[in-house]
Amino acid sequence: MKKFLFLLLIFPFIWLPLGAVSADTGPKPGMEFEFSQEVAGDPLAVLDGVQYECSQPDCSDASLLEEAGPQGFRCYETSCSSVAYGYSDYHYIELTFSDGKTRQSNIFKTAGFNSSYKVTIREGDLLVEPRLLNLNATRPYLVFLFSCLCCLGFLGIVALGVFLLVRFLRKK
Repeated sequence: MKKFLFLLLIFPFIWLPLGAVSADTGPKPGMEFEFSQEVAGDPLAVLDGVQYECSQPDCSDASLLEEAGPQGFRCYETSCSSVAYGYSDYHYIELTFSDGKTRQSNIFKTAGFNSSYKVTIREGDLLVEPRLLNLNATRPYLVFLFSCLCCLGFLGIVALGVFLLVRFLRKK
């Protein structure tokens, strides 16, 4: 009987995932770029883009944000984003649009760990401005809180199961 109880208690843990361990799983700073257009005509789509990192305020030491693992700058038709292991203090972006023009932005500073920017597409350049309300900044805390609640719920269910099993076995 004790052997059966032991197996019954061990059985749920057999099904726990035994995934590979990855050393690169922590949060990384990120930037989100959303576009608005001042240029007349059809909406412009982003075809390609790069992000430059600078230590100097005038970006005289600009270098491309390297592609390394999850780090890099990615563009989609109507937005761009980047993830980095760490950003420099100053940045600018250079994007090619569906009208064939390549536009360069003003130099901007990092607005926070998960920064959000509004990019205005103008005739000859881009204007990057930080967005004041950044909903992405709260997301890691919500995920952490939800994970804690799930763990507590799981432990509560296991404790209830053990309690009911012990109670059932004592009645016999």
